[in-house]
Amino acid sequence: MKRTVRIGIDVGGTFTHAVALDGDTLQLCGKTKVPTTHNAKDGVARGIIDALHALLQKENIPPEAVTFIAHSTTQATNALLEGDVAEVGILALGKGASAWLTRWSCDIGAIELAKDKFLKTHFEFVDSGAGLDQSKLQSAMEKLVAKGAQVIAISDAFSVDNPLHEETALAVAQKLGLMATAGSQVSKLYGLRVRTLTAVINAAMLPKMIETANMTESSVRAAGITAPIMIMRSDGGVMDIEAMRQRPILTRLSGPAAGVAAAMMYLRISDGIFLEVGGTSTDISVIKNGKALVKDAEIGGHRVYLRSLDVHTLGVAGGSMIRLKGRNVTHVGPRSAHIAGLNYVSFAPDLSGATLEHISPKAGDPADYIAIATSAEQKKATITPTCAANLLHFVPPADCAFANQSSLKQGFAVLEKATGAKSEEIAEQILNHAYETCLPTIKRLIAEYKLDPENLTLVGGGGGAAAIVPYIAKRMGAEHLLAQEADVISAIGVALALLRETVERQVIQPKQEDLVRIREEAFNAVSKMGADPASIEVHVEVDPRANILRATAYGATALHKTASAVPPNPEEKLAIVATSFKREPATVKLLVQSDHFQVYGCEGKESKLFGLLSSSRLSLRVMDNKGVIRSKIKHGAWRQSKALEAENAIMELADTYSVYGDAGKIIPDFMLVAGARIIDLSGLLDTWQVQALARSELSQIAPDSEIIILASLP
Repeated sequence: MKRTVRIGIDVGGTFTHAVALDGDTLQLCGKTKVPTTHNAKDGVARGIIDALHALLQKENIPPEAVTFIAHSTTQATNALLEGDVAEVGILALGKGASAWLTRWSCDIGAIELAKDKFLKTHFEFVDSGAGLDQSKLQSAMEKLVAKGAQVIAISDAFSVDNPLHEETALAVAQKLGLMATAGSQVSKLYGLRVRTLTAVINAAMLPKMIETANMTESSVRAAGITAPIMIMRSDGGVMDIEAMRQRPILTRLSGPAAGVAAAMMYLRISDGIFLEVGGTSTDISVIKNGKALVKDAEIGGHRVYLRSLDVHTLGVAGGSMIRLKGRNVTHVGPRSAHIAGLNYVSFAPDLSGATLEHISPKAGDPADYIAIATSAEQKKATITPTCAANLLHFVPPADCAFANQSSLKQGFAVLEKATGAKSEEIAEQILNHAYETCLPTIKRLIAEYKLDPENLTLVGGGGGAAAIVPYIAKRMGAEHLLAQEADVISAIGVALALLRETVERQVIQPKQEDLVRIREEAFNAVSKMGADPASIEVHVEVDPRANILRATAYGATALHKTASAVPPNPEEKLAIVATSFKREPATVKLLVQSDHFQVYGCEGKESKLFGLLSSSRLSLRVMDNKGVIRSKIKHGAWRQSKALEAENAIMELADTYSVYGDAGKIIPDFMLVAGARIIDLSGLLDTWQVQALARSELSQIAPDSEIIILASLP
């Protein structure tokens, strides 16, 4: 068989990394990096193209071998932070008594994107009461252009129910050669002002993002690669380049999402907190039940209709500089060695005869940051968390952050001489500051997403992971895992990411047909992008507070294969599960298994009322045949049944384990293990909703097939 290759390209602030994965085993078979380009002419596209060509040449990859190519991008994020966006003309459509409301909702004015950075808008209204006259639409758009608009955002009060007017206006804009976005393209949710705001921000990004997309596509095609080009989305999946041309706003957190995708697909993490540690900042996010957790996004403090990764960026990382007063470290970061143009002591040349200096890395910075200078004509160095972690032996020898031991000792000797403090004492202070910076965010995520602290794993990715994650895990008493190939983990995530699409509708008290319809719509959207129908999974959830029905579909491209590896034997699997439970193997039982999965259980006690009462609980783990734990349930129950009898088994579990509170009946969260799939039915409010989706999901398998039903108890 001919060799096939999947290529992932991650655009970072400093470097653009490209990796090649073997199409059969999904193992890394090549990597390269080039400086990220930030010039006004080409933007990040030039770096993407340079990285791609360097990888193909270095690894001797023929273009026809590339079956998948995808990249992340910082362009959307940078454009919003820097205000590098187009002026937007807002064309509002309305009629009758609600015309005044349309005018008020759509005339947004200048939008603050970041401190002192604004998106400028212009406004025109067209009455659609007697139908839309194309000459009126053209006249209104020409007025907007005359005011300075470079792109058009079209918003009709009733487009959620009927997008015809917006589609008519889009056709006029296209005829005039104007880039345009319609509110119904970016969201199907009610809320005219928020929908308009989302369309405006999306439109403002169109010129730069489309220019990048066109340049990237033409270069990829010129290289002879015919595979579809995918772009990383903010929610951890990828979309095709045509979808990006319509909704570039979806790429806003493209970079951090790539790292999370790698944690799920390459490291096969099903539950944990992922810390992607670079040189300047650390991105912290959550993976639960094999899914990246997303939330409603805000841009510049404005709520928009966008679901994106729930990522928290902190100004401490592997290259953070330290501020020193006497023998005490007063702060770590946010300034980094890279921004200051300094070496890390860990990787510096000979530091013989070096002395300690206090500096201001940039104009306006405090003057108590430290640098270590030698008499030789060489770049100054500084001590960072990477250096501290090396000194305290937290960095494994094989890690990309492992230090030059000679320069490390020399650098700390300079610091020890200048302060009178022991090197280990200062290193401990440095890592403790990093820990205290990250801990509140980690605690907040544990509480918000109801993670089990007893079974928490901190997963480190990025080149600086070993500088931060092992120490935090030690202080928290948690397990940790450092990613293989940590320096290119995000590029690997891009290469492995699944196609993804989310469909939302405003539905009050959804009926069975609403659930099935939205599931089918999400399924078809991902299938249209090129996902293998057999790989597509759809998660449907109901948000009762906002009356939102949401379906998220994700699936692999047709050529996406599973990595081949020797599976562990039963004893090895039992040991892996016992470690997850933090119990001895003798206390763990294999409860039930199928052709593709095994479900293990461990009995325990749960304390209540400050330890005065206790109750028994059964914790569950679902493991696949490769020995990867795919799901963890702290307190659960299970049943095995025929597919035909699944609805009755779900009803029995719901009747047995539902609880009642101030909000009424609370049912368990359900999952189905059916064939080679784990079907997530969590996030639903009523038993009949679970049964309806279970019926739809199981309709494609034989009625007498054995399935496993898992319930996570409230």
